[in-house]
Amino acid sequence: MDEVALRSLTPGVLAVLVRRGADFAAAEDAVQEALLEAVRVWPDDPPREPRAWLITVAWRRFLDATRSEAARRRREEAVEEEPAPGPGPAVDDTLRLYFLCAHPSLTPSSAVALTLRAVGGLTTRQIAEAYLVPEATMAQRISRAKRTVADVRLDQPGDVATVLRVLYLVFNEGHSGDVDLAVEAIRLTRQLAAGVAPDHPGWPEVAGLLALMLLHHARRPARTAPDGARVPLAEQDRRRWDTAAIAEGVEILQAALARDRLGELQAQAAVAALHADAPSTEETDWVQVVEWYDELLRLAESPVVRLNRAVAVGHADGPRAGLAALAALDETLPRHTAAAAYLHERAGDLAIAAGLYAEAARRASDLAERGHLVRQAARLHGRAGA
Repeated sequence: MDEVALRSLTPGVLAVLVRRGADFAAAEDAVQEALLEAVRVWPDDPPREPRAWLITVAWRRFLDATRSEAARRRREEAVEEEPAPGPGPAVDDTLRLYFLCAHPSLTPSSAVALTLRAVGGLTTRQIAEAYLVPEATMAQRISRAKRTVADVRLDQPGDVATVLRVLYLVFNEGHSGDVDLAVEAIRLTRQLAAGVAPDHPGWPEVAGLLALMLLHHARRPARTAPDGARVPLAEQDRRRWDTAAIAEGVEILQAALARDRLGELQAQAAVAALHADAPSTEETDWVQVVEWYDELLRLAESPVVRLNRAVAVGHADGPRAGLAALAALDETLPRHTAAAAYLHERAGDLAIAAGLYAEAARRASDLAERGHLVRQAARLHGRAGA
């Protein structure tokens, strides 16, 4: 069994131990020991029921550790006798683990780290590399998160929206080290979508997030030039987009929208679907894009959405209309200057646009974005001079 398949079993096994009475930290340690044993034993003697094998071994490791502690009697009163091996229920237990790792008492960064460790099955080293921090720092962060949720009882329904925010944070981290967090986030969101019943009130937003991830990830191969430079949407080679991922994302989104319980993630996915469906930037249905941004603003006020809407208005109703919409926003808003530069360029104000691109480059904190803005400024300076 490969590493990804083995990791996919981790949350279900860990959740079973927690449900049986193990505290989170001890259960997680026991599961890690079981995984190490699986790596050692399975190549020569693979089990018929891998998940049941892991549950049995992890539970024995937990009981052994429990009996060796000074608080043996108190803790053994809370645990059951070892059950007969068997696959056991998977969905409910795994969902409980999602909710535990995204508990409101955790900071967003701690919730992400704990989710990757407990639900994703990644090692502390892999998570540390993905976040470009020392392994010891990440180990401390995960340990604190475990202690925070150690005594949390999940006797109430969890908040699906909190879980989705955590998974979206994971997705947006991208790729660093030997783990692609965008791919990992899609895998975990698929797992969550499989565990939430379609009649659950939160299912449309779970499906909306999965669709949004697939639609954004489909454009990833075209987002970067061979030299590492960022390629904006208008200049991307759409032949490099993953059409299968786009088709799947659109299908999932349509199923979610059919439930008639619109949420922010579904609306964001609808905008992404319109971009993915268009043969070019100019052929995009910008009127519909503006309408979906209006829906997003109705669901939750956001300056970032208003900025993106202004750019869409610049396409749907002309750059002057877009600049008028942009003028109503705070100029210190991230990417405001870059958006103004783009709209001025579309309006033919090349000298103004070049200056704004240069100013936006000075403000940019991301090196790839800064490089793109500098190139835009240089390009327009040349055209204005000519």
